Amino acid sequence: MESPMGLLGTTRRAILGVMRLCVFCGSNFGSREEYRTGTEAFGRLLAERQIELVYGGAHAGLMGVLADAVLSGGGRVIGVIPEALVDRELAHQGLSELRIVQSMHERKAMMASLSDGFVALPGGIGTLEELFEVWTWSQLGLHEKPCALLDLAGFYAGLSTFMDQVAAEGFLRPAQRQALIVDAHAVRLLDRIANYRAAEILRG
Repeated sequence: MESPMGLLGTTRRAILGVMRLCVFCGSNFGSREEYRTGTEAFGRLLAERQIELVYGGAHAGLMGVLADAVLSGGGRVIGVIPEALVDRELAHQGLSELRIVQSMHERKAMMASLSDGFVALPGGIGTLEELFEVWTWSQLGLHEKPCALLDLAGFYAGLSTFMDQVAAEGFLRPAQRQALIVDAHAVRLLDRIANYRAAEILRG
């Protein structure tokens, strides 16, 4: 099995800016309308800025909302989904490109290798697991791509506070905590991602 180091690829941000973003989000809609409307607005913004979307390939929940919003805005969407989940997660059949892989490991590695950065929208344990894995890869020096949370309707406020506590208790370096971008404003979030410089943050 190929290692994350070999699959993460090299970012094009230094020369061309953010060309593609990998977005993690829920396969459910959540209990608040702000999650859906905020996801739609973020998708439209990606299309407007000509940033390609890389995501988990499903049509369900916020995943489908996001992909449809990018596509309706004239943007490009690449979905990556394991063969075993094509039927279970209702693979989106209207994408610019749908890549079917053999495992969850291959799915996450391919999504990472295709992308210049990572954003988590509201979602469940799968969304959190995906975000924490790529953030951990950053801590290990496997990539220097930005990792971010779009805090729609305060969804990630509690998590952000908890991560502050993790850092305060000595289990996370302050610089690594700072490297996780958290913002409730989508335009500002994308601007912060575009201006992210890992070397300045993580190595002073």
